[in-house]
Amino acid sequence: MKYHTLNKNRDFARIYKKGKGIVHPHVVVYIRKSKGPATRVGITASKKTGNAVRRNRARRVIRHALYEVLPKSVGPYDLVFVARGRTASLKSTQMAQTLRAILEKEGLLQKEKP
Repeated sequence: MKYHTLNKNRDFARIYKKGKGIVHPHVVVYIRKSKGPATRVGITASKKTGNAVRRNRARRVIRHALYEVLPKSVGPYDLVFVARGRTASLKSTQMAQTLRAILEKEGLLQKEKP
């Protein structure tokens, strides 16, 4: 899955301020409808998450889970995923289940049939 990345501080700040925040023990997700044609994604981890090794692992876990979960086009949305303390200790499959549940609940993904 290829998506555009958010890397400007003003974009993150706008989504934090005007987006909808969904809090989960594994990750915090901010969602905002955008005017552009593509989905843009930002992944971040604060120093509360741990040292540099844990922060990088947390971002890698989220990135890999997104690769499994997000289809080619979700629509014109800006998504920011914020790692939490537990994120670095999770497997990407566990994170994928969490992200799938959150995104289905918000209507960004179609529910999978069992």
